[in-house]
Amino acid sequence: MTQSLTAPAPPAGALRRLLRRKLALFGLAIIALVVGGAIFAPWIAPFAPDEQLFEGLTLFGEPMPPGGDFLMGTDLLGRDLFTRMLYGAQTSLLIGVVANGVALLIGTFVGVLAGFLRGWVGAVLMRFTDLMMAFPALLLAICLAAIFQPSLWIVAMVIALVNWVQTARVVYTETTSLSEREFIAAERTLGASRTRILFKHILPHLVPTLIVWGTLGISVTVLLEATLSFLGVGVQPPTPSWGNIIFENQTYFQAAPWLVFIPGAAILLLALAFNLVGDALRDVLDPTQRGND
Repeated sequence: MTQSLTAPAPPAGALRRLLRRKLALFGLAIIALVVGGAIFAPWIAPFAPDEQLFEGLTLFGEPMPPGGDFLMGTDLLGRDLFTRMLYGAQTSLLIGVVANGVALLIGTFVGVLAGFLRGWVGAVLMRFTDLMMAFPALLLAICLAAIFQPSLWIVAMVIALVNWVQTARVVYTETTSLSEREFIAAERTLGASRTRILFKHILPHLVPTLIVWGTLGISVTVLLEATLSFLGVGVQPPTPSWGNIIFENQTYFQAAPWLVFIPGAAILLLALAFNLVGDALRDVLDPTQRGND
């Protein structure tokens, strides 16, 4: 049986199968909640993110606990934690999407080029990828962030520069496998150009893989941004991010534990949500899993 010369259309019931998965729905609900809070932060937040409130500290100069006018309490400077969490979500999501998008572009470019051209070009690109993978991502990110002046966009680019290698390796494997398929050989026999094969057949077949890795990658970038900010080499105050909220308030861990637990729980929940959705997308878009839902 001959194989189709064009990329298979996405299954019509993919969204329906995704929404049948309870864990995926839970992940989507968490993502929607965080995204909604980030978008509508200027209208939801009761205070400005950097506003130091006179009533935000106790008579002893300690943060106010959750309750009353302060839903999540206040931080060590008397700022409303709920407000800072909303604006911190903007930072975490922006860095997560931008950094992961750039990493996906770099990884796809390197992986497709190496897998499609092969030869010495592919060998050089993949050896460079292996070299990058040999460095611990967190250590490399800390070094790069320390060299450059930390800012929101610099942190996003640093994370992208250490996160593209996994995508490149996966895309390289997929591209190599696709290049050996019968329908690609048939296209070559019919005299199709490399450009036509690449853009009409190779890249469309990579879309499901890129969707899955793009979703899973956001959780990695969110965690890495939070780690860098916690270590003091990420997003710098007064710009709020969930990581630097923990960094700023870690000295009050025993006296005001909510200042660490609330942003920490938010980071873990958001990362878990993207992982759950990514895993569900992988199963839904995998042709071998159809019929098992």
